[in-house]
Amino acid sequence: MLKLELINEDNFSSCINIKSSVENNDYVDDVVYSIAEAYLYKDESECFAINRDGEVVGFISIYYGEDNYQIINFVIDEVHRGRGYGSEAARLCIDYFKREFNAKRVSLPVHVNNKRAQKFWMKLGFKMSDTIEDDYVFMRIYYE
Repeated sequence: MLKLELINEDNFSSCINIKSSVENNDYVDDVVYSIAEAYLYKDESECFAINRDGEVVGFISIYYGEDNYQIINFVIDEVHRGRGYGSEAARLCIDYFKREFNAKRVSLPVHVNNKRAQKFWMKLGFKMSDTIEDDYVFMRIYYE
């Protein structure tokens, strides 16, 4: 069973050693960078280890300032890909936004050339928006 755990002393090393299998390093931020960025914006950001039965299998950083709920970075370690952890972790993250913030919309930036990620998020119900910033298109899902 997967769960999201805030980054802490116990899971920090495992998180910073996560390797992405994304073919282009421009598509995904480094985990260390994401943790540092979340620290800078700690009043409106958090980072989570994706934990499965005591083992870190991935990482998520989120932003929730100004009623703008975003998944900023989402990585499943390359040795754990293809097992459904990404879909399950994404649903846990969306549920977190809805439960903690009563979010009506969740957004995430995806590089315009990262068709694999776009397909992944579309399977979860996200749709492309017209918002593009620095070669990243924002995909969004809405809730009532």
